[in-house]
Amino acid sequence: MGKRIKVLVVDDSPVFRALLSQIINSDNELEVVATAEDPYEARDLIKKHNPDVLTLDIEMPKMNGVQFLKNLMRLRPMPVVMISTLTQHGAEPTLAALELGAIDYFPKPAVEDTGELTDYRQEVNSKIKMAAQANVTGNEGRMAKIAESNSVHSPSIASKSDVELIAIGASTGGTEAVKKVLSGLPNRLPPIVITQHISAMFTASFAKRLNSESAIEVKELTVSCAPLIHGCAYLAPGDKHLVIVRKGKHLYCQLDDRPPVNRHKPSVDVMFDTVAEVVGAKAVGVLLTGMGQDGAKGMLNMKNQGAETIAQDQKSSVVWGMPKAAIDIGARLMLPACRMSPKHYVI
Repeated sequence: MGKRIKVLVVDDSPVFRALLSQIINSDNELEVVATAEDPYEARDLIKKHNPDVLTLDIEMPKMNGVQFLKNLMRLRPMPVVMISTLTQHGAEPTLAALELGAIDYFPKPAVEDTGELTDYRQEVNSKIKMAAQANVTGNEGRMAKIAESNSVHSPSIASKSDVELIAIGASTGGTEAVKKVLSGLPNRLPPIVITQHISAMFTASFAKRLNSESAIEVKELTVSCAPLIHGCAYLAPGDKHLVIVRKGKHLYCQLDDRPPVNRHKPSVDVMFDTVAEVVGAKAVGVLLTGMGQDGAKGMLNMKNQGAETIAQDQKSSVVWGMPKAAIDIGARLMLPACRMSPKHYVI
């Protein structure tokens, strides 16, 4: 057995600290090296134990988790997974934490049902393992890496005059990557559809954040079917797939309640597949940072229909899983910067 991933648990509840420690220690690849009841104790324990990953509660006395994270990412960037309340009240601080550089989040369990706790254990431990391998940097460094890498430039996308639709998929680390991409685009572009793996309670707040920092009008898709309008972007809610249909000469996005695909709902593959089928070569597909393979096969489907496809590079990705999976199956050929042309680029 290899070296275990060292975890520091920070939470003001002794009951939850004990439960979370038990969950993490049940995995042979993980080890809780210490627990802290507040950020001040955590600060000393970080220096003492040098953990690989920190789990951090948002709501704590003395100093809340977001403020502590802000200080931590400025002074000692490290992989942090937030412990969030999956409520509307918890949406803003969780999104703020992701913006500051947290890798991901998970909720406190609502019930003590054995079956649900088994699923919860798998979710928590997989996110901690993923965080340990993530490309860690504070928000300023993360945005700089996206900006310095071979980015999606609006003239490159806009130069294809026959484009009808731009489709963007993202997961872990994607909230900031999506924001960075949209904030650099003009409002004259074709409509954009976005599938981001995120809790349903967070998508409304996420859409508002995107809208406030973009020339494009960004909205969560809350109706069963909506016409796609130039200069607008449509975000899939966190509990429904977003699919594309054509009615006459016009494109529409609509909600789809089929089961999860690749364990995700919404799924990037579901969206990309319908874009390939309905829009074909007149589409652009963009796959951003994220764990797993969701979107890779759908992007290959889009490419096979003649669409332009773009995959985020490793340097700027928090987790280079989904883009790498697309590149590995030939859905997107990533070329060295010196060989890139307007039709061969990555983010």
